[in-house]
Amino acid sequence: MQLCDHSATKLARMLRKGEVSSRQITESVFQRMDEKEDAINAFITATPEIALRQADLADRRFRENKKISLLNGIPIAIKDNMCTRGVPTTCGSRILENYIPPYNGTAVAKVLQAGAVPIGKTNMDEFAMGSSCENSAFGPTYNPLNLERVAG
Repeated sequence: MQLCDHSATKLARMLRKGEVSSRQITESVFQRMDEKEDAINAFITATPEIALRQADLADRRFRENKKISLLNGIPIAIKDNMCTRGVPTTCGSRILENYIPPYNGTAVAKVLQAGAVPIGKTNMDEFAMGSSCENSAFGPTYNPLNLERVAG
């Protein structure tokens, strides 16, 4: 079992006990993405540099015994309709393919403030006009448990 197979709750417990680092968890997530992403197409944009930087900051907060949230050091994916400063936000559409917001949306700002580690922007139906993720300009997202099915 890889670290990325554990629940967020278990990973948070392991982080607090010092059994694992956020960097190790994040590297495990990106290893899994390298193995599976071509078949699943879950991400429009991966953010490994940002994620590893955030993971290192989270690990430092643990070492310094700072007051931290339950999300500190936990990898998260951000839906591609949430503005994320410096990261393309396409809303699943080629029309916004080159849009890079100068600010974080409120939800993104709050999870980052809590110490979560953003691993990338997830694929979605164009402009969120659907529920199956079959109608993205970047291709459909497949169910990781059964590639014959869509994720939605």
